[in-house]
Amino acid sequence: MTLKLNSSSQAAFTSRREPQRSPIGIFDSGVGGLTVLRELYRQLPNESVIYFADTARLPYGMRSAAEILQFGFEILSWMVQQDVKMVVMACNTSDALALETLRSEFELPILGLILPSARAAVVQGRRLGVIATPATAASNAYKKAIVEIVPSAQVWQVGCPEFVPLVEQNRLQDPYTSEVARQYLEPLLKQRIDTLIYGCTHYPHLEPILREILPATVSCVNPAVHVVAAAARELDLVGLNNTLGVRPTRFCVSGCPQEFARTSRQWLGCTPIVEKINLPTLSCRSLPLSSVE
Repeated sequence: MTLKLNSSSQAAFTSRREPQRSPIGIFDSGVGGLTVLRELYRQLPNESVIYFADTARLPYGMRSAAEILQFGFEILSWMVQQDVKMVVMACNTSDALALETLRSEFELPILGLILPSARAAVVQGRRLGVIATPATAASNAYKKAIVEIVPSAQVWQVGCPEFVPLVEQNRLQDPYTSEVARQYLEPLLKQRIDTLIYGCTHYPHLEPILREILPATVSCVNPAVHVVAAAARELDLVGLNNTLGVRPTRFCVSGCPQEFARTSRQWLGCTPIVEKINLPTLSCRSLPLSSVE
C-alpha cells in the first residue's frame, strides 16, 4: 500500500473541467473508515481521496436516527463543496439509518456498506452472524438486506457498544478488549455461525483478536473490500475513472487533528497531516425523518 499524504493544507479540489480527476469522498465517525481507505488504495490506486472523520461527535453507534441524518447531511453538503465525484459512506450506522434519505437529497453517487457486504456474505454461508454498533444492530438493516437476497438465510446480530471506543483509544493490546470480544461473540458461536460480518468499519482493526476466538471454519466479511469493489463498478459505469494523476489524500476531522493523526498512524504506516474542519450548521428539517426511524 502506498500512502498518499498531503504536504500542506490545501483548498477544495476544483476539477469541473476534468470531472474524472475529482476526488472520492470517504467519511466515518473516526478511524474505522481507514479500512475503506486502505482498500481503496489497493483496488483504485489512481483515485484521489478526501477522508473526513467526524471525531467531535464520535461514537455514532448510540446516536438517534435524527442525529445521524443531520450529521450526514452536514458532511455531504461540505463534501459537495469540495467537488467530490462520489461519496463512500464508510459508516454502517449512517448507512443503516440515513443512506436512502441522503441519496434523495444529493445528486452524486453515495455508496453504503451494507448491501455489498450482504451480497458477499450469502455467497460464503447461510448461518450469518453480524457484529455492529447498537444502532446498526437495532435497525435490522443487515438482516433485512440478507433475507431479501436469500430468504432462507439465518441471521443473528449482536450490538457491540464498546468496540469503537476501544479501537479509537488504541487498546487493541489490552486484555480487556479480548475479554469484551469473547462476550460479544459468545451468542453467535452458540448459534454455530459459518460467516461473521464486520458490521462496522472499525472492526477489521480487531481482526487479530476476533480470529483467535472464532473457529477456523468461520469466514469473515470485511465491508471495505466489497464497498470499494462496488465503487469501482460505479466509476466504470459513469465513466469517471481517473487517468490524469493522483492528488495527495486530504485528511480532515471535526475534532482534534493531532489525536486523529496519532491514532491513525499504526494503520497508515506514517503520521498524516490532518486538517480541522468546522462543518457548516445546516438545517435538514425538511427531510423525511420518519423514513429512518
